[in-house]
Amino acid sequence: MASPLRVMMLTWEFPPRIIGGISPHVYYLSKNLAKNDVRVYVVTCDFPGAPDHETVDGVEVFRIDSYKNPSPDFASWVYLMNMNMQKEAAALVKSLGGVDIFHAHDWLVANAGIGLKHIFRKPLLATIHSTEIGRRNGLHSDYERMIHETEAWLTYEAWRVICCSNYMVSHVKWAFGLPEDKLVMIPNGVDATEYAKGVVDLSQFRQRFALPEEKIVLYVGRLVYEKGIQILISAVPKILEKVNAKFVIVGNGYMKEPLSEQVKHMGLAHKVLFTGFVDDETLRNLQKCADVSVVPSLFEPFGIVALEAMAAKSPVVVSDTGGLSEIVEHDVTGVKVYPNPDSLAWGVTRVLLDENYANRLRENAYRMVVEKFNWEKISQQTKEVYERVLGEYSKTFWA
Repeated sequence: MASPLRVMMLTWEFPPRIIGGISPHVYYLSKNLAKNDVRVYVVTCDFPGAPDHETVDGVEVFRIDSYKNPSPDFASWVYLMNMNMQKEAAALVKSLGGVDIFHAHDWLVANAGIGLKHIFRKPLLATIHSTEIGRRNGLHSDYERMIHETEAWLTYEAWRVICCSNYMVSHVKWAFGLPEDKLVMIPNGVDATEYAKGVVDLSQFRQRFALPEEKIVLYVGRLVYEKGIQILISAVPKILEKVNAKFVIVGNGYMKEPLSEQVKHMGLAHKVLFTGFVDDETLRNLQKCADVSVVPSLFEPFGIVALEAMAAKSPVVVSDTGGLSEIVEHDVTGVKVYPNPDSLAWGVTRVLLDENYANRLRENAYRMVVEKFNWEKISQQTKEVYERVLGEYSKTFWA
């Protein structure tokens, strides 16, 4: 019997360290690969209270010293963290008796991934979750250009580049001038069973956030320009003209203070609640309570938050952009709008004023998530890419 595939995944975030979407992505992908007879070793940054080494759902997790000394800026910290990650991961590979493939998630672990590829002469795969040129709508500073060049270097060195949507495949191909056969589309996923766990009185839970007569409009995400939170805030008065609603804004970011001030100037502080970061259980219950979940992004490689809302059976209104366009079928699994306040207000009120319509969207969306975006299927597709790469690698002088 052939020995199982051994994969070392590099990521700067893994639960309980959660900064963005990479953390849950790597968690669900790795544990489903482990179920699929792949031996997965995750190398990630340390986190207060989390053990240096543990096995999580069949995945061996190693948390390395992510460089504690003060750094002049984030880029310097990333560079020094990568030096530590490469050093510790190399020692781990030797102690494990080798691995078959390295799999790097985004530019933040590019240096470590590329270094390990050359030290051990094993194939490197990269998943590109987002790009600097997309996030910033161009490159406007040396700092942004440095990140872009690091991303380009990672895609150049990778045997295959995995993207989470067809939109991202074409975007990454354009941004880095990559050949078509180097790119693979494997969607992101969501674990719908997580939303069936935990029995809580939702009507009582709901009272923490809204009055019984208020509809809950939920936004989950970073409070940054590309996520379109400013569009939702500008749409608030237009929505309130037609529906009595409470706007619950979950997440943090540099726009939190200015938007909070804007809401006060509008005289609507009692209608908009900025919760900051909330724990997973609170978030899931909020998604289950929400009368509509809004994803008004200007740039969105995939839109995992839309999938999570669908898994929670909350109707979604999303910008017709990027990966969101592929997830949502207009009038079937959600509502697509233009990323401007008038269009967003139209979409939100459409869902809130027609209960039958909202119910139809939520049932269709839930069914689609379970069938199409489940992690078991995604891990199988990823394993097939690993096997294909190893087959190609075995025929090269490198092997």
